[in-house]
Amino acid sequence: MKISDNDRAQVLAQALPYIQKYAGKTIVVKYGGNAMINEDLKTAMMNDIVLMQSVGIHVVLVHGGGPEINRMLEQVGKESRFIQGMRYTDQETMDIVQMVLCGKVNKELVKHLERCRGKALGLCGLDGGMIRAKKLDSGVDLGFVGEILEVNTKIITDSLESGYVPIIATVAGGHGGVSYNINADIAAARIAAELGAKKLILMTDIRGLLRDKDDESTLIPVVNVSDVPKLQRQGIISGGMIPKIDCCVEAVRRGVGRAHILDGRIPHSILIELFSDEGIGTMLY
Repeated sequence: MKISDNDRAQVLAQALPYIQKYAGKTIVVKYGGNAMINEDLKTAMMNDIVLMQSVGIHVVLVHGGGPEINRMLEQVGKESRFIQGMRYTDQETMDIVQMVLCGKVNKELVKHLERCRGKALGLCGLDGGMIRAKKLDSGVDLGFVGEILEVNTKIITDSLESGYVPIIATVAGGHGGVSYNINADIAAARIAAELGAKKLILMTDIRGLLRDKDDESTLIPVVNVSDVPKLQRQGIISGGMIPKIDCCVEAVRRGVGRAHILDGRIPHSILIELFSDEGIGTMLY
């Protein structure tokens, strides 16, 4: 489809006040799902981040890597186990998680962003004592799954001030040199709060919060955190959406300006949400 010069000008004019609003501010993006697997979507995402960086937005990218971990476990003949939606992480699995997330996935994302002419620095929670954790006490033994105790943001802010996009793998350090596997949504929310970020964006494989989970036309574009308990009682917030909404609520209550749940299957969804009047996902405030 050919876009007229007038339409291009209208898009830029609409984006300008948002660019001015977010210039110099920090936005934390949790990256995962199809947007991370599909090469076309990955390239679109990296170009979006480079654009945001180019207009003066400080972007922090926090990533998962579940499919890559699953593949590596399969290669070594080890079965993936999940309890209450979380990966059971024994010592062998933890070694693989650290190798895959902090090594292969993290550095491939750095490479991809730099191919799109951005500046990236690959990090994990172990670097500079960034994320300190203890064993998660959830009532069941999940092995080396961690609960965040503190986030030291200095290495992140130093990277941003030097003009880099920090790309962070969510492996944390604990007492006695133990490493812990941290849920990427939870880590992104906590990092956003500690940075005083303007926004937290969770990239997912659904449109956002839906009144009817089987009907994307029932998207709820805006949610006040005070309405979340009611939406949970009504069953509108259910299943896998519960932990994502909980992360957003926690981030907002800790001082993050807005939290967004976006569909990473839509190319440039992050730009549509940030730089247009309409938006595209669900925003919590």
